Amino acid sequence: LEGLDALLSTVQMPPGIPVGSVAIGKAGAKNAAYLAAQILSTSDEAMAKALRDERQANAEAIYEKDAALQEKLKG
Repeated sequence: LEGLDALLSTVQMPPGIPVGSVAIGKAGAKNAAYLAAQILSTSDEAMAKALRDERQANAEAIYEKDAALQEKLKG
């Protein structure tokens, strides 16, 4: 089925069988770490804060890159 069967086996799990899926490769490994940290942070406030801070820093970096790109496109 050209991979469709693998996708469906992941996204059609019945209730009570939670699945956390991430991509493969470097991005998938990073997202797997974020997923694990998010799960662990439910019982660790220090980790929850670190995760929030990391995501905020990532968002700010994206806004800065966008602003720089917008300036470059202007002229």
